[in-house]
Amino acid sequence: MDFLTQIINGLSTGGMYALVAIGYTMVYGIAKMINFAHGEIIMVGAYIAYLVTSVLGMPMIVSVLISIAGCALLGVVTEKIAYKPLRNSSSLAVLITAIGVSYLLQNLFLILFGSAARTFPAYMPSGSLSIFGAQITYVSLLSLCLTGICTGLLLLFINKTKLGKAMRAVSEDKGAAELMGINVNTTISMTFAIGSGLGAIAGIIYGMSYSLINPYLGAMLGIKAFIAAVLGGIGSVPGAMVGGLIIGVAEAFTISYISSAFSDAVVFGILIFILLVKPAGLFGKNVREKV
Repeated sequence: MDFLTQIINGLSTGGMYALVAIGYTMVYGIAKMINFAHGEIIMVGAYIAYLVTSVLGMPMIVSVLISIAGCALLGVVTEKIAYKPLRNSSSLAVLITAIGVSYLLQNLFLILFGSAARTFPAYMPSGSLSIFGAQITYVSLLSLCLTGICTGLLLLFINKTKLGKAMRAVSEDKGAAELMGINVNTTISMTFAIGSGLGAIAGIIYGMSYSLINPYLGAMLGIKAFIAAVLGGIGSVPGAMVGGLIIGVAEAFTISYISSAFSDAVVFGILIFILLVKPAGLFGKNVREKV
């Protein structure tokens, strides 16, 4: 039963990685850039939920909604101020800017809240359920359910709605989409809002899973989620979900059967392996460009 328990734990952690990886892959698919500040958006989402519940005394559902809305707004503002002016610049300039935004948010919260960890509100009871003899906590079950629901709703939005089709069109060819009457700026802003909102959910799951939050929590979480996006095929939403689950399970098995000291090494080893064997990722496709 320990094997099944580790799979469940891995899928739970992987669900959190998947939500963040979807944000990475959406922004890359639409804006063709890697938003390395996305990890700090997760941290902001966790702190907003903490403040609304612990300081203002609001119920869980209100905290979650405010956190999602706050992170979505932060994502849009960040895109407008930091990334939009660089849309026609080199990828290196955008990369450096994204790293700068990441450190700006991290140090801002260090100034506001200090480096000491804060206790996250207990939104879920501490009990667990028995599934085929394996114990799964309520937080793990919630993480799995939220990952599946968010991914399903996002795929329906992208494939069935007018706005979703506009996002796909911009992803294929910004110039042609603009000629067809699609507002490219609005579409890119909406992509940042959705990705940042999913990051807020991941931040809340992190807080419930580990009970403590600090300004550094988004750093390694963001990197592992980026690896998950690359593993699944950056630009593919289903690939990001699958990549996140694989990373989570691999990490759980490493911690349980080898040593927790090697968990990060295994994750980065997976990144190196997939880049050597299938650089486009599991769900990605190599695209030829005419020069």
